[in-house]
Amino acid sequence: MTSCTLLPALAGLGSLALASFAPAEGATVPSATRPDGTPNRAVWMARGTFGVMTHYLIKPEGATPEERTAELNRIVDNFDVHRYVKRIRETGADWVIFTLGQTTGYLCAPNEYLDSRAPGMTPRRDLVMELAKHLDDAGKRLILYIPSEQNSEAAIQAALDSASPGYADRYFEFLKTYAVKYGDLVDGWWFDSCGPHEDEYWLRWLTALRAGNPDTAVAFSGAEFCCGGPVNPVCKLEDYHAGEIHLLEDGAIRRDFLPPGGDIIVTPERKLRLRGQEARTYMPDGQFIDGVQWHGLLPLDLTFNPAVPNQFCHYTDRELLAFALAVKSVGGAITINVPIEFETGEIPEDSHASLVRLGRNLREAAKHGGKGQGNRVLTPWGT
Repeated sequence: MTSCTLLPALAGLGSLALASFAPAEGATVPSATRPDGTPNRAVWMARGTFGVMTHYLIKPEGATPEERTAELNRIVDNFDVHRYVKRIRETGADWVIFTLGQTTGYLCAPNEYLDSRAPGMTPRRDLVMELAKHLDDAGKRLILYIPSEQNSEAAIQAALDSASPGYADRYFEFLKTYAVKYGDLVDGWWFDSCGPHEDEYWLRWLTALRAGNPDTAVAFSGAEFCCGGPVNPVCKLEDYHAGEIHLLEDGAIRRDFLPPGGDIIVTPERKLRLRGQEARTYMPDGQFIDGVQWHGLLPLDLTFNPAVPNQFCHYTDRELLAFALAVKSVGGAITINVPIEFETGEIPEDSHASLVRLGRNLREAAKHGGKGQGNRVLTPWGT
C-alpha cells in the first residue's frame, strides 16, 4: 500500500514530470466573489493546498447507559490532540474536516442544549474546542461534520423529539449551541445525507450556524458526485459543494453508482463495474458549480461505499497529484478522507505518508507565498 516517493526532484517521473503536473499559465485565480456577486466564504479552500478528513466515530460498549458514557469518556480522554495536529501539519494540508459524530448516537464534544435533554451522549472533555485551538495556532482551519436533521441517529432524534412538531427548531438550536460556543474557531460545516428543501428552510439552517461565525462556510451533501444523478448541489445557498466521491478511474470521478449488494465485477483491467452498466466519469470545468464553490471529497484507503473495496480507494502519488492539480487548475478545492484509529486518534502510517508526499508535490508544483487571515498561511493557487 505504499507508493513511491516523488520528492525530492520528483524521483522516478523523469525530467518532464513537474512540467506536466504544474498549473498551466493563466490558470484560474480563485475568486472571492460568487457569480451572483455575493462573497465566496469558501475561497480559502480554493486558494489553499488541500484538506484532510477523518471519520472519528465513537461507539462505546457497555451493558448500561452509564457504562457506555464512562467508555465514551475513556475513549475521548485518550485522543492525543497534540499528536493529531502534528500529523496534520506534516501533510501540508490547510484544513481538517472532523466528525462531531455519525452513526453511533454519541458525539465527541459536550453540547449544553443536548445534554440538558439527554445526558450521557457527549463526553466531559471538549475535544473539538481543544482541536480547534491547536489547529488555529498551527495556521489550519477546522470544518465540523455531522448528519442532517432527517438522517441523524435514532438516539439524537429521540433526544430532540423528532416525532413532535418543532423538531427542526430543536435541531437548529442544537447546532447553534455548538456554533456559538466555537465562534470563529470553526470555519465550516459539512452535513451528510441531505434532501431538498425550500430556500427559507436552508436559510434558517444557515442562520443557526452563522450565529457563532458569520463567515463560516457550509456544505450540504446529497451525494451528488457518486450516485448517478445531477452533479449540481442540493442547496444553491451553500458555500461549497460537499462533493462526495466514491471512486476515481483514470484520474476522473466515477459518476455511475455502484450499489452495495449489486452484481459488481472486476474487469481484466482491474476496473470495478456493475454488470451491464458502463462507467461514466466527470471532472470540474470551473471554480463554481451552480454558483457554489467546487469542492470534492475523496476517500483514500477507506471506502465510503461497501461496494467499493478499500484497495480500490488507494491511489499512487502520480494519480493523487494529477487529480489534485486538475481540480485546482480550474479553481476547485479538494479534501482527502483517510482512516483514523478511534482509540488513539492516529492516522495509519501508509495513508499519512501518501498525504505528506501529496503536500510536498503540490508545494513543488505551485508558486509560494501569500497569507490568509490571522495565523492561517495559505498557498494561493494560480496567483
